[in-house]
Amino acid sequence: LIVIGVNDIRKAKDFEGFAVAGKKQTSFVVIISLLATIIGASTTMGITTTVYNIGFPGIWWLLFGAIGLFLQSLLISDKFRSLNADTLPHAARIMLGRPAELIIALIIVISWIGVIAGQLVAMNGIISFITGKSSKTVFIIVAVAVILYTTIGGQMSVVKTDVIQFFIIILGMIACFVYLYFFAGGDTAAVGKSVELLNDNYKPINLLTQFFIIGGVYFLGPDIMSRNLISKDSRTAKRSAFTGGAALICYALIIVFIGMWVKCNVSSDELGNMNALMYLIKHKIPTPVGVVLSLGLVSAILSSTDTCVINASTIFVKDILRKDRVCFIRAAIVVIGTLALIFALAGNGDIITFLSNAYSVYTPGVIFPLLIAILAYKKRRVRVPMWVAAVICGGAFGFVGSYFPEFVADLSLPKFINDNMSLVGMMLSLILSLFSLSKRDATSSKNN
Repeated sequence: LIVIGVNDIRKAKDFEGFAVAGKKQTSFVVIISLLATIIGASTTMGITTTVYNIGFPGIWWLLFGAIGLFLQSLLISDKFRSLNADTLPHAARIMLGRPAELIIALIIVISWIGVIAGQLVAMNGIISFITGKSSKTVFIIVAVAVILYTTIGGQMSVVKTDVIQFFIIILGMIACFVYLYFFAGGDTAAVGKSVELLNDNYKPINLLTQFFIIGGVYFLGPDIMSRNLISKDSRTAKRSAFTGGAALICYALIIVFIGMWVKCNVSSDELGNMNALMYLIKHKIPTPVGVVLSLGLVSAILSSTDTCVINASTIFVKDILRKDRVCFIRAAIVVIGTLALIFALAGNGDIITFLSNAYSVYTPGVIFPLLIAILAYKKRRVRVPMWVAAVICGGAFGFVGSYFPEFVADLSLPKFINDNMSLVGMMLSLILSLFSLSKRDATSSKNN
């Protein structure tokens, strides 16, 4: 990985080359990089754990991700790429000015330190499992390697390593799936009988909440949209999002049926505190398949972590510091990566909880206001103070609901509001952002 970074250092001398891979990537590269970014700790270890706990409805996380990509392709991919922005907050500045850029940048950078920390926590778990002991030294070495090759080669290195890591991920998952269903035996009939989209553990309200909270991140999240920005043109961006959504459905079926096999063939006493995939590697699948799957899990986390690190760092430099210098981004990568590493070493918990908390701040605060801004661009005027208020209101509801649930419970609010603060925040941000639209047509003037 570091060799790739060193090889790309000459190609990443200017800001565009380092931060957005020159904005000239083909559909194949964008699709693979998009999928590699999506398939991380939450969509491997996290999904199988969720499926083991709640059953087949665990597939909705990825199905809503696919729906988000389809909607992005149909509604905004070409419009967003035509802005020729370098980051998501930069696009907000082009459309609405500096206040919009700054508020979105702050939300992303702060939230994504938690996202990166969550990925690193998962990486630590895999390394401890592979080595047979909790080795902070090995974990730190691997984390530093990720930070190092991202610092050296920038987005171009991330894209190239994404391609390699994606094929390792898919090879590992397919090998595991084929062995379980065609060679391992077990009660596969029970798996078929257990396929259901809703059950007592996953009710319609969960469906509604995840559609907006999770689907929103795939629709208009900074890491997903960063793949839009590296594409060579609007048509490539649109095609890549749609194809990525279709491929994600195929992947969802593979990973969820792996989780279902474990649920139907491994008791909770046997599983203990182990992750479902790690249990398979240790107890159920042959060593060669286990090695491939282990490499796939490491690759999945690396491919998501490096994207998160460089995007958060680029946003910090471009949209908060207002600088376009590569050396500043490299310094930010080191600082943000180190902060996330410290949080990862100090904390624990499952990856789904880490990411859900981060998304619960970003999604209600940013998704609808930014969507309204994109659709209204050059068509309707937007009252920026009201628009910024929509972002702050939505994000505040999500933040309080996710990080201070006991405080919310003490407020004696209606049960629906108490249990769905992020969803309520999202609806409020939608209403306020709609009110921010003026009846007058927009002028052709540009905000820089």
